[in-house]
Amino acid sequence: MTPPTLSARTARIQPFQTMELMKRAVALQQAGRPVIHMSIGEPDFKAPAPVIDALERAARAGHTEYTAATGIEPLRRAIAADYGARHDLDIDPARIVVTAGASAALSLACCALVDPGAQVLLTDPSYPCNRHFVSAFDGEPVGVPVGPDTRFQMTPALLARHWGPRTRGTLLATPANPTGTAIPPEDLAAIVALVRERGGFSLIDEIYLGLSHDGPARSALALGDDLIVTNSFSKYFHMTGWRLGWLVVPPSLVGAFEKLSQNLYICASTLAQHAALACFTPEAGAIFEARREEFRRRRDFIVPALRQAGLSVPVTPDGAFYVYADCSAHSPDSGEFADRLLEEAWVSVVPGKDFGNHHPERYLRLTFTRPMEELAEAAQRIGRWLGR
Repeated sequence: MTPPTLSARTARIQPFQTMELMKRAVALQQAGRPVIHMSIGEPDFKAPAPVIDALERAARAGHTEYTAATGIEPLRRAIAADYGARHDLDIDPARIVVTAGASAALSLACCALVDPGAQVLLTDPSYPCNRHFVSAFDGEPVGVPVGPDTRFQMTPALLARHWGPRTRGTLLATPANPTGTAIPPEDLAAIVALVRERGGFSLIDEIYLGLSHDGPARSALALGDDLIVTNSFSKYFHMTGWRLGWLVVPPSLVGAFEKLSQNLYICASTLAQHAALACFTPEAGAIFEARREEFRRRRDFIVPALRQAGLSVPVTPDGAFYVYADCSAHSPDSGEFADRLLEEAWVSVVPGKDFGNHHPERYLRLTFTRPMEELAEAAQRIGRWLGR
């Protein structure tokens, strides 16, 4: 029998190479190789005991029914209160839309904002799924080439230069995947002002905002209530598989986002929502902050260790848990470099081709989501492999 013809948009969405690499690394590990995983952007920490306890209580209490499409009211209030505590922002809980992870949040936002043929500006490199969220709704993601000179981030000048007649808005992450760099506050304010002048939207991904390493970070929501901001319980709260995130949307758009949520996925996991309430307790908060400090400690170790091993790190990350390293002194092809590093030194990293078209052959993304002793061993293996 002939299978159904796939939609044209399906062909525009490329495979996620990071996941393919992970499968190969796991296969080597299962074959007995001592693989060190520095490829997947997932914390090695798990949800802390207060959250697990809250999940068990919610299950035993029978909290398994559908919730409102925008999420349970106590969680929306808790998220809003956290913006007040961390960022001194007065956010109306009614503006918060709880979603099935940040991926659902960004999909929802693109569904609401992107018309067929509309262009959305992103950085190149950037998290690959972001451009696919735009493509999934027949928009055109436009990658703006960025490099070490701008810390791999968008600048006001770059945005103004690339804004065209079909540009509808911009989707930016700060701190960002794969580079771990954040947009300086003054640049972000200027970017938002430029987008506002052009009647566009600013969609800001703050999934790594809680993992800022060089001082307190401020949410983009401080720049006005016309922004749309996404966040998640996956990274700072270490709940990747729980699939729980949120949006903060302008007051006038809450109804539209609620309607889309009702129709696209009904609601986020009820059990995960009830469990997430425990994330905002003092006990859990102390755990998360200790873990954030551990990520900073790992950052401060792995960046000089990689440089000593022979890899260039052109920009020190100031957030998240990624290092974007330049391997061009050793190979003209980061994909081949990553393959050989995995097969010969048993260190799993991701080549730049997953993240865009701007010099992907030069770069590798490495994560520091492993214990310190594994990071030290990985740096030693890389150094030996490179002849250092």
